[in-house]
Amino acid sequence: MVQTKIASPIACVRGYNGNMKIFLPIIALLLASSPVSSSAEDGTSLSLAFQREVIRRLDVPQQAQAHYAQLLKAALASAGIPAMKSQYVLMADRNPNVQAIFVYWLDARASPGRSHFIGASPASTGKPNKYNHFITPLGVFAHTLDNKDFRAEGTLNGFGIRGMGRKGMRAYDFGWTLGERGWGRSGLSQMRLLMHTTDPDYLEHLLGKAMSKGCIRIPATLNTFIDRYGLLDGDYEQALASGKKFWVIRPDRTPTPWSGRYLVIVDSGSIQRPAWSPEPAGITPPGIAN
Repeated sequence: MVQTKIASPIACVRGYNGNMKIFLPIIALLLASSPVSSSAEDGTSLSLAFQREVIRRLDVPQQAQAHYAQLLKAALASAGIPAMKSQYVLMADRNPNVQAIFVYWLDARASPGRSHFIGASPASTGKPNKYNHFITPLGVFAHTLDNKDFRAEGTLNGFGIRGMGRKGMRAYDFGWTLGERGWGRSGLSQMRLLMHTTDPDYLEHLLGKAMSKGCIRIPATLNTFIDRYGLLDGDYEQALASGKKFWVIRPDRTPTPWSGRYLVIVDSGSIQRPAWSPEPAGITPPGIAN
């Protein structure tokens, strides 16, 4: 089943302000690029936009694309997700030897539905062995209006790090869930599951290795891509159509007709680094996590 969100003490993220002022930077390059038309025949057209707009990408071979499509199908079935309309889905592999995030378009017109690979990028999930560090949970997590997104304030923490990335970057909130503690006697506790960017100067180049407190870190250009095309904004789109307004929605967006609402987290069980997901070079600055 889809993970249930439970209000409980904070674990992954502390003290963000839901009433922060809107900061929506205008990105000239994105505005200049060709938007995806809502009249496009299917969602595979976004694969070209992914190649054009997402800087940190992984060149995933077709065999691996098909393998992850099967993992995606199995995870959705295991969660009891009913037959869905065509939509985009994000899937992260938390395996320490992979640390990647994938974008798929689920084509409901085919029987059974087909999963089309759009693109992939390096990501970072939970690194255990420190207090308040969780192992990123497995499962299917719905992106709903019950846990509204926010945008990074771009402020520096005690280590001089912008934990959520540059000001204005969107943080996707999947609510409270149970996560396995990565310290002490392990066991399960409540954690807040977010997907967000990280410091562009000190940490983004290290994406591809586990280094978070349990949330999922992604590249800034991928974050902007998801945000601009509304890949996970299925519930937001329905509310916008009914006349509701959300400060977090950027004014220059070009929403896809196939906005989805699911983040799937799997562990592929890989025992070694695949060539298409190389380990990033560099050392994580000591004591730095978010």
